[in-house]
Amino acid sequence: MESWWDAAVQLNGKEMSYLNVLDTEAAWQLVSRFDQPAAVIVKHANPCGVAIASTIFEAYTQAHGADPVSAFGGIVAVNGEVNADTARAISEIFTEVVVAPSFSADALEILCKKDNLRLIEGAAPFHSMAIDVRSIDGGLLVQSVDEVDEPLDDFTVVTERAPSDTEWSSLLLAWQTVAATWSNAIVLANGNTVVGIGGGQPNRVDAARLAISRAGERATGSVAASDAFFPFGDTVSALAAAGVTAISQPGGSVRDEESIAVANTHGIAMVFTGTRHFRH
Repeated sequence: MESWWDAAVQLNGKEMSYLNVLDTEAAWQLVSRFDQPAAVIVKHANPCGVAIASTIFEAYTQAHGADPVSAFGGIVAVNGEVNADTARAISEIFTEVVVAPSFSADALEILCKKDNLRLIEGAAPFHSMAIDVRSIDGGLLVQSVDEVDEPLDDFTVVTERAPSDTEWSSLLLAWQTVAATWSNAIVLANGNTVVGIGGGQPNRVDAARLAISRAGERATGSVAASDAFFPFGDTVSALAAAGVTAISQPGGSVRDEESIAVANTHGIAMVFTGTRHFRH
């Protein structure tokens, strides 16, 4: 079975730990979903910075700027070559691992001055293993991999207002990110940058409040993605109060009409994706 790890090369740093491998895998899988230059920062298997831009440097600076507190001690993944400018920016922050398709000679000269910084050069994931495996007492729990590949044709606008082109672009970024975040999860994106992530919460409204808190003023004019349906309209109300303008969610609640009505009241565009992504 092929794996990108088979051909990956560690160019610098300490030996990879168990958690380093898990977090690097999570970061590499997510950043590899994007066709544009992208950067992902992961901490404890959750993304804390995600951005796409015209260059890798811009993507990294935007991803880091979204939540610099959480990015400290994180894993950085980019889907293009790390150049000197990007290396200098990364070197200013304590980082555990940087994974990329390649590093320029100048970038290596800068980053290798940090003896403990792990630099991994790797190819895109092969996706050859179609199952997820977790251990339980006396056995293994196995399920198929959660693929985030639903076509846009499956998305349905359910509100009076449809998303603008800009909102659609941000919604797709938020949707990819929320699928990679521990559930219950809400993700806010503004433009090409994820500005607020609330994950791993026992209820959806708290996940929204956490995402809103992390986004701060950047929540105004942002869009939101939810990994599962809203059981009540309270989460939509919280997002509306924060200035969110569009929402993507799977739909499927017996109270979908309540959430749709709240969205319409506030002029929010809402899209049902038809697929939920519970990450546990």
